[in-house]
Amino acid sequence: MNVEVHNKKVLVRVDFNVPLNKEHLITDDTRMRKALPTINKLLEEGAAIILMSHLGRPLKNRMADGSINIKKYTLRHLAPHLSDLLGRPVQFTNSCIGSYAVKAADKLKPGEVLLLENTRFNEGETKGDEAFAKALSELGDVYINDAFGTAHRAHASTTVIARYFDKDHKDFGLLMESEILNAEKVLNNPRRPLVAITGGAKVSDKLLLLEKLIDFADTVIIGGGMAYTFFKAQGGNIGDSLCEDDKLDLVLQLMAQAKEKGTTLLLPVDNVAADRFHRDANTRIVSSMEIPEHWMGLDIGPKSIDIFTSAVLKAESIIWNGPMGVFEFQKFAAGTNAIAQAIADATQRGAFSLIGGGDSVAALTQMGLADQVSHVSTGGGAMLEFLEGKELPGIKAIRT
Repeated sequence: MNVEVHNKKVLVRVDFNVPLNKEHLITDDTRMRKALPTINKLLEEGAAIILMSHLGRPLKNRMADGSINIKKYTLRHLAPHLSDLLGRPVQFTNSCIGSYAVKAADKLKPGEVLLLENTRFNEGETKGDEAFAKALSELGDVYINDAFGTAHRAHASTTVIARYFDKDHKDFGLLMESEILNAEKVLNNPRRPLVAITGGAKVSDKLLLLEKLIDFADTVIIGGGMAYTFFKAQGGNIGDSLCEDDKLDLVLQLMAQAKEKGTTLLLPVDNVAADRFHRDANTRIVSSMEIPEHWMGLDIGPKSIDIFTSAVLKAESIIWNGPMGVFEFQKFAAGTNAIAQAIADATQRGAFSLIGGGDSVAALTQMGLADQVSHVSTGGGAMLEFLEGKELPGIKAIRT
């Protein structure tokens, strides 16, 4: 951050979209803790902090009478814990624009922190409304965007608001800077070999990413539900495994593209098949091309684990986005866990590793390996689009 903030009111867009239980208690404060370096640095430099964030989708999940469920989605639930994290009081205002917000911001002194109400209580937020963005901008002197998780959305508080600040009065927060730096490290000048691992349910969700990875990675590993579309396209029997029949020709084109580019494309050679989608299902190890009728593949098998981990351990740069199977069920977590461990081992040997996507991050966290990789992204969708080569609205708004 290279803007002058001393004695200034600084609007900081953070991503406090944290999970809450039925008692409205935070069950995972990772996103809040990730924002602390930026907030603390601004406080040390003598700023007054005004925090903006969304929480959930209150307008899409209205109550039966059509009203907003304020009790469920209010950011007031977060203020006490944020106060504990910062070691100082956090003020709260039950609006993000209007007279109450203006009065609260006007009274704010250097070293004080104000948390505005959920920006998504206002319909102008997700619509990128100019008037709403302008009203938000008038609360502060400087704008800092530290919400990488929403950088791919052209919302009022993440993108449009930046138009009301010149280049000397807007910047990225430390978290955003780190996300951009680490993503660009593997996109622009990676140490090779570069191994990219992608998983998840559908090819259609990762189509642009796969095309991009095949274009610049040395090896692309494909696991998860999307792999079965590749098997069927090659004439394999996949039983009741997940498959996108309308993408069969497309995956054959991806395989041809990899061959043309000289990119090694690794698909599972064996799988853990189950007789039903259940944590207690009966299982057997089968060839990827020979899954029995009415059975389904839910994880990669032991031979595939050996092949995939061997490739990962030889890598100098690693990208991981998506699990190898239904890792939420212990019976089908071995593949994802093995990939996580291999990435951690490769990183400890000197490789650079970038992990993006909620499921991949969850797997690392469950295994206690999140601090043994180079960078864990806070933005699943944003990181996915960044790796696809798209220009994210929230980043462009600061740079222009």
